[in-house]
Amino acid sequence: MGGRDNIYSQIVNLAKIMLPIGAIGLLSTLFLFARAPGEPTQLDMTEVTEIAREQRLSAPRFSGVTNDGATLSISARAAHPSPADPAVILTDDMRMQMDNPDGSNITVTTTSGELNGSEKIARFLGLAHLETSTGYAMETNGITAVLDTGVITSDGHLEIRAPLGELTAGKVTFQMASGGAIQQMLFTNGVKLIYTPKE
Repeated sequence: MGGRDNIYSQIVNLAKIMLPIGAIGLLSTLFLFARAPGEPTQLDMTEVTEIAREQRLSAPRFSGVTNDGATLSISARAAHPSPADPAVILTDDMRMQMDNPDGSNITVTTTSGELNGSEKIARFLGLAHLETSTGYAMETNGITAVLDTGVITSDGHLEIRAPLGELTAGKVTFQMASGGAIQQMLFTNGVKLIYTPKE
């Protein structure tokens, strides 16, 4: 019985590798035969081989709804599974937009990130940019978004351009207020404000 389970596991693991490679091979064949006879092909076979080896996906897009009714949309230039954890997807040029029930929205961008399916977390690694529809623009070294609750937290010190001036803070957290009607923006850990009055 144990031997059958072992064989079954091996087949499943092999299928996980071979099926994406086979799909990419079929797609590359479609591109080759979709051209009129005599037309030169522009398909770079070295790139196809690279995609097959890395199981890389171009321009992926993920979307969902948080527990409080906010709509999440995450896109990237490219994505591929993490060699260390199959539940994690590594991304290039990742972007997330969250549209809140109160009509406000938040956009987060970074050059590299990761999506953890088991933990339902999106991590924006390195220098991350965050902008709100209410006029706040921030830069920080890493941002974490919990996809089911919609809570967004900075991982490092923040430089913030705000409608009322310039802010610095050790941390910012975005979360829905009690009742889920309005999103709160909470700055903590040494907040400093340079107020710039409007002329």
